[in-house]
Amino acid sequence: MSSTADPDRGGPLLAAIDIGGTSIKSALLLPGQRIGYSARRPTPRGADAVLEAVFASADDLLATAVARFGGLPAALGVASLGIVEEHTGRAVYSAAVGWRDVPLAELVRERTGLPVGLGHDIRAAAHAESAAGAGKGASSCLFVAIGTGIGGAFVLDGRIVPGAHHRGAEIGHLRIRPGGRACGCGAHGCLEAHASASAITRAGTAAAGTAVTAQDVIAAAGRGEAWAVPVWTEAVDALADGLAACLCLFDPGVVVLGGGLSRAGEALLAPLRTALRPRYRLGEPPPLRVAAFADDSAVIGAGLIALELATA
Repeated sequence: MSSTADPDRGGPLLAAIDIGGTSIKSALLLPGQRIGYSARRPTPRGADAVLEAVFASADDLLATAVARFGGLPAALGVASLGIVEEHTGRAVYSAAVGWRDVPLAELVRERTGLPVGLGHDIRAAAHAESAAGAGKGASSCLFVAIGTGIGGAFVLDGRIVPGAHHRGAEIGHLRIRPGGRACGCGAHGCLEAHASASAITRAGTAAAGTAVTAQDVIAAAGRGEAWAVPVWTEAVDALADGLAACLCLFDPGVVVLGGGLSRAGEALLAPLRTALRPRYRLGEPPPLRVAAFADDSAVIGAGLIALELATA
C-alpha cells in the first residue's frame, strides 16, 4: 500500500513515536506539524517489554493511517530518552527503560516496512520548538527541559549541535552548587539536583512536613506561604545560575523552557527573568519562553525526523 498525502494542503503523512520514562506517545502528523491522531500508553519496565510497546504503538499508527487517511505514512520518526546515536539508529543506553545498544531504528523498520529515523527526545523537542514553536525565527535556540531531571539541546541555524559524543548541552549536570545535594549521576551540586521538578518536590515535602508536588510548591510560594517561598527561591536561583553559564557558552537568541515544570508559565518565567539579570553581565539576556508544543514537543520533533526521511 502506498503512502498518503494530506488532501487539504498536500505533503506527506508522517508517523512519530516519543519514548519517555513514564509514557510512550505516538502521533500521525499532517503538514504544518498538525497532529491528526495521537495516542499514549504507559512505558513498561524492561527493554524487551518497552520494545514490544513501541511495536504496538507503530502497529496502531499504521492501522489508523490506513483507516482514517487512506494510506500508510511516508516515514516514521522515533525519539527516545537516554543516550542515542542518530547516525546509526541505535539506542545506546538508558537506565530508565533498559536500553543497551539496541538497533532500534532497524527493528522498527523491519516491523513496519517504513523508513525509520531515531533521535534523542530532548534534541527532537528542541528541533520542533526551533523550527515551528517558541524558538521559530531565532538563528539559535537553547531548549531546556525541566522535569524529573534537567536536560538541554542547542540549535544553531536550524541544526542541532549534539557534541562529539552526542552529550552536548547536558546542562542538568552543571555543578552549580559544589558540595551540594547528591545527584543521580554520582556527583554533588548538579543543577538538576537543585532545580528539577523532582528536587523541588523533595525539598518541598521536607519543608511542608507532608507530601507535596513541585506545582504545589509553586502555587504556595505564589501565595507567600512561609514554607514554600525559600524552596521555590532556591530552585529559581539555581536555575538562573545554570542558565547564566549557558548564556555565556552558547549565546542563544532565545531560551525555550519545556518539561513538566514549564507548565507553571509566568509563575516560573517572571522570577527566573528577575534572577537571571544580575547573573548575566554581558548584555540583556535573551527572551525566555515556554515551549509552544508543551508535552507534544518531542513527538512533533520525531515527526520532523520522519519528514527529513520522506523528503530526502
